[in-house]
Amino acid sequence: MIEDNTTQCVLFPGIFDRPILAKFDQPRSSSDGGAILLKAADRRLGLTEGLAACLEDERQAAKIDHEVKELLGQRIMAMACGYEDANDAARLASDPVHKLLVGRDPEQGEDLASQPTLSRFENSVDRKEVLTMAEVLADSVIERHRKRLRGRARLITIDLDPTDDPTHGAQQLTFFNAHYDTYCYLPVVGFLTFEQEREQYLVGAVLRAGNVTAAAGAVGILRRLIARVKEAFPDAKIRVRLDGGFAAPEVLAFLDCEPKVEYIVNLAANAVLKRKAEAAMKRARRAAQASGQTEHVYGECLYRTRTSWPWKRRVIYKAEVVCAEGKEPKENPRFVVTNMKQGPQWIYEQVYCPRGDLENRIKELHYGMEIGRTSCTDFGANQFRVLMTAAAYVLMQELRLGLAGTASAQAQVSTLRTRFLKIGAEVVASVRRIVLHLPRTFPYLETFHRLALNLGAPSG
Repeated sequence: MIEDNTTQCVLFPGIFDRPILAKFDQPRSSSDGGAILLKAADRRLGLTEGLAACLEDERQAAKIDHEVKELLGQRIMAMACGYEDANDAARLASDPVHKLLVGRDPEQGEDLASQPTLSRFENSVDRKEVLTMAEVLADSVIERHRKRLRGRARLITIDLDPTDDPTHGAQQLTFFNAHYDTYCYLPVVGFLTFEQEREQYLVGAVLRAGNVTAAAGAVGILRRLIARVKEAFPDAKIRVRLDGGFAAPEVLAFLDCEPKVEYIVNLAANAVLKRKAEAAMKRARRAAQASGQTEHVYGECLYRTRTSWPWKRRVIYKAEVVCAEGKEPKENPRFVVTNMKQGPQWIYEQVYCPRGDLENRIKELHYGMEIGRTSCTDFGANQFRVLMTAAAYVLMQELRLGLAGTASAQAQVSTLRTRFLKIGAEVVASVRRIVLHLPRTFPYLETFHRLALNLGAPSG
């Protein structure tokens, strides 16, 4: 009984007719057996290899145990599996599947890098390398979908959105942000939507100081993205959707001068805009009073600011009166500025409103991928972490793409991780091959098999 009470054994007496003994004695096993799917997705995208090619290794060759490509792959794969901290490296160092993911022999290969090694690696990457890696990430995503769609997309939508990344230490460039009422960074993430597909594909993530405006750096990001998308899809129409924080004069001026680009940008209400929408608001009030339900009336006007807009632009408004049980009716006028020519209601409901689904992608980045784990002191190291998290999320989106037509096609990344990556496996390596022994009773066996085939694995 005393021997059974060790860290390797757990005894459960009195639960069943016989004692149950749980023994942790499988030396060649892993709890991330399904993570081999990430390696297949990475090979299809060429993502880790492309990112690693941007990094210059200045270490002494004779003293290197872990190549740059291995360090990068180790972090990205661990993040995708739910191990977002470098501290997790100690627990994963001997895991045979994680060794496989970086190209090491699962049994005879040396252990993976330690937390100090990974921390030194994260702090060694300079700003120029991070910028080059961000471009490679965008190019990899765009090229993947160019091949998937054979370059025939008719409509590609670009979405940018800022999000808060609360900080809790002395990180560089962390400042108090009044809008979020906290000390934070203010990263901006970019997504691409092809045709009318439901999925928005992450194409970039840029970490910014906590006190910048939402529009800071937006022109540069849009300029590079639009150029790359046009090169990959020369016949596609490009549409840009932005939240209200991006309605800065320099952003609108850039979009106005960009040929063959549609845009729709949320616009903060002001006294002039409310006055222009007052007639529609009166009709909405009367309709809401008569029906007792939420009513809205659409309209449009030409509008320019007194000094910052050089010309008038088309503004679409939704005059809405919200009725909720037990509450007084509430007026909720909304405005967007656009260069599109279609009717106001269609533009607002069919083009702008679907942008709301972007919040689900951002929640996945925060709660499924922990993109806010920017605890390094150095700002550049934190930007590198954000970029690696973005790469891990791109791999997870590739898995979700391979699940099209299944019950898991719209599953959150945390659900995908639980269903398809967190599988107990015994790893057996021989001279001829490496075999992952997975449970015969695995509940998602058929879907796993289909996903593996979609990622390029031949049936065997």
